[in-house]
Amino acid sequence: MPPIFDAHCHIIDSAYPLIANNGYVPEFFSADAYLTRVTPLGVVGGAVVSGSFQGYDQSYLIAALKRLGPEFVGVTQLPASVTDAELASLHGHGVRALRFNLKRGGSGQLDQLESLAMRVHEQVGWHAELYIDSRELAGLEQRLRRLPALSIDHLGLSQDGLPSLLRLAEHGVRIKACGFGRVDFAVAPVLQQIHGINPDVLMFGTDLPSTRAPRAFADSDINLLVEALGEEGAHKALWQNARTFYGL
Repeated sequence: MPPIFDAHCHIIDSAYPLIANNGYVPEFFSADAYLTRVTPLGVVGGAVVSGSFQGYDQSYLIAALKRLGPEFVGVTQLPASVTDAELASLHGHGVRALRFNLKRGGSGQLDQLESLAMRVHEQVGWHAELYIDSRELAGLEQRLRRLPALSIDHLGLSQDGLPSLLRLAEHGVRIKACGFGRVDFAVAPVLQQIHGINPDVLMFGTDLPSTRAPRAFADSDINLLVEALGEEGAHKALWQNARTFYGL
């Protein structure tokens, strides 16, 4: 098994505030608990993603990245009012991307997406990450293709939105191969389709601790990806693509 860069995980530390999202507050999942879970799988780096329940709190993320080490980067949520100095400070702590949660709310919505995504890319070189149901992509494709760098979470979630997702992959939009228990389609053939269109875009993630997922991450999800993509394709999706995208 090649080394793994986990391009999508969450750390939920009891020392930091949480915001109920539609009444939901997750169980705690510390950086140490995460390392205990994934180190045996070969995970040696990754991207810690801020969830809707963490709002704009950066303190938990800075602490998590300090604990996890330099092979891990942060993906945060920010208000449009963020200052250039705050961006520079977060970059210094290892944050490398800005997340827009259009599925659950809790961060700037679509009208702010373009301008803020452009601004963080110009200021600190970050890309944008989008949590969205792919059924909503059709009307947004042209706008999203104008962004300098973008990824979409959880294979876009929906079978009905796959045509839009595949067109975006063709134009270099990265697709996170994570949350297999969240999607409404057979995962393996979709991984093969995306890889066939653009072998540089798939980025594997565990999605741990799988908050609100109908089925949590299982070790067998890695095997599924390897079997679907073959050794060379799996190496790109498990390691190379994400490390390149996050600038490591």
